[in-house]
Amino acid sequence: MTAGPDTPWRGVHVATPLLLRSDLSVDYDAYAEHVRFLAAGGCDGVCPNGSLGEYQTLTDEERARMVRTAVEASPEGHTVMPGVSAYGALEARRWTEQAAEAGADSVLLLPPNTYRADREGVVAHYREVAAVGLPVVAYNNPHDTRVDLTPDLLAELHGEGLIVAVKEFSGDVRRAYEVAELAPGLDLIIGADDVLLELGLAGAVGWIAGYPGVLPESCVELYRLATSGEPADIAKALPLYRDLHPLLRWDSKTEFVQSIKLSMDVVGLRGGPCRPPRTPLPPEITERVVRDTEAAVAKGYK
Repeated sequence: MTAGPDTPWRGVHVATPLLLRSDLSVDYDAYAEHVRFLAAGGCDGVCPNGSLGEYQTLTDEERARMVRTAVEASPEGHTVMPGVSAYGALEARRWTEQAAEAGADSVLLLPPNTYRADREGVVAHYREVAAVGLPVVAYNNPHDTRVDLTPDLLAELHGEGLIVAVKEFSGDVRRAYEVAELAPGLDLIIGADDVLLELGLAGAVGWIAGYPGVLPESCVELYRLATSGEPADIAKALPLYRDLHPLLRWDSKTEFVQSIKLSMDVVGLRGGPCRPPRTPLPPEITERVVRDTEAAVAKGYK
């Protein structure tokens, strides 16, 4: 299901990388070009300032300009969902207000990400950001935040009207069904590239993804097939998914930012370097990422 004016968080949203010059300054022109490329490739929108966008390394000025650049570069109908995660709820609210002023359509929000908040603290965190008025997509990544947005907690957040969807990155595809039971109106967004088919079959209506930034046309086709609900489409999706899975699984590894940027370089896009603390990939991982990327391209994926 694609995004619409009332559901701008649906469809394929690319978690876009931070494109840097050799001196590690942000290349906003290159980023704008990449946003236009993704829109032309059939993607429904972009998510600047997420984990793939190295948001923790950005200055306030850079972070705000990334959102404005994404909005300005997006053609009509192409939506922008900035990451607004921050150390505290007040800071996350300020980034949400900035996103609204810039013209963003929704926001993506982790729970507190340097403090293992209890249930009351998590609800208060989302309540603060939801007060701005933009649709909030919760981001469940217990591996990094150590806070797990369990199905019952998601149901509470949705029941209070604080979130419209969840980007599910726990890796536990069984949760999709419990979320649907406890919060039937909450949209499920695929949060990791290597569980696309499983969560698509479970009723997901969106995909916030890394590898569509490398192979947008093929990834969008795979998403459409995996989420249509038609048996014939699922049969078509399975061989594509098997072909691309060695590449897609890099999105769930610790070195996912470097890996996706390297894949961009391999296919002729501009990935480039990362800011510290990320360092270049070791030779053995570089070789594997290059091999997996070239294998996908050799099979005609683009």
